[in-house]
Amino acid sequence: MLPIISADGVGKTFRQLKRQSGFSGAVRSLFSRDYSEIRAVDGVSFAIGAGEAVGYLGPNGAGKSTMIKMMTGILTPSAGALSVLGREPHTHRMTNAAEIGVVFGQRSQLWWDLPVRDSYDLNRHIYDIPEARFADNLAYLTAMLDMASFLDRPVRQLSLGQRMRAEIAMALLHDPKILFLDEPTIGLDVVAKDAVRKFLAEINRERGTTIILTTHDLVDIEEICPRLIMVDEGKLLFDGELKRLRASLGSRRRLTLEFATDPGPLVLTTATLSADEGAAKHFVLEDETVSLIDVLNEVGRGHGLKDVKLDEPDIEEVIRTFYQNKPSLAGAAP
Repeated sequence: MLPIISADGVGKTFRQLKRQSGFSGAVRSLFSRDYSEIRAVDGVSFAIGAGEAVGYLGPNGAGKSTMIKMMTGILTPSAGALSVLGREPHTHRMTNAAEIGVVFGQRSQLWWDLPVRDSYDLNRHIYDIPEARFADNLAYLTAMLDMASFLDRPVRQLSLGQRMRAEIAMALLHDPKILFLDEPTIGLDVVAKDAVRKFLAEINRERGTTIILTTHDLVDIEEICPRLIMVDEGKLLFDGELKRLRASLGSRRRLTLEFATDPGPLVLTTATLSADEGAAKHFVLEDETVSLIDVLNEVGRGHGLKDVKLDEPDIEEVIRTFYQNKPSLAGAAP
């Protein structure tokens, strides 16, 4: 089966006018046009299958939004080949628009002074959605995103969380095959974020909607996207599952042993002491083959062990470690 999105050596270069310092430089700038080139995306290749949920990650300026804009047809690649739904996005932008949905966290598709329902009705006409299909989709999205209480309120009166739920519903009313999301939970409170994450995971799992997500909130990735594509300075650094990334960096599990009373210095061969708080000893387990049972056997009896807590490294630690070590990981992408 052909991938639903395919990128082969895709690049995007922007030209920026060089600014000369001083008065004479400003005068020269009036009569000469010297440009510098900025490579926002540099030879990126990947393939995404139908029904996948993929997190597209990178620091600010890494080229994430530029790639999203090329996949949606807003920008034209400077190099390489890009295919979305079997078409070149920028030359088939109108055709592809009928089969994709886009949500940019900082930009609204809704009409500010109209009730949400009116924006949806306008969208129905724009996409020529059959009335029965539109009614079914609106009922489903209203229930799943808990929108009944604000469907008839003007968009300008909605909270940020309500507006984001309305934006996501707007992008899904025409049953797109692919949903592109750029920072969909930015600025939302914990409850609103949780609702959005659960819904996106649900439509990916139950409806098979392909999701491409860029975000700085890594919990979004952990709860929605099993696969990561990671970039920096326009280049692809990693493409694979989060669990493979964890394994490639080492587990570095954190272990806390809590005793009834301070047992004194405790040195283990199975774990490295990271902090000693008397009755609470904190360790790091860097060897994946070491189990909790191995540690407890080494601790043995007679110390008054009261409680044990073992934590896997969270996604933020994993991603941070990856980028801190990126010089040695260059070329890690398959």
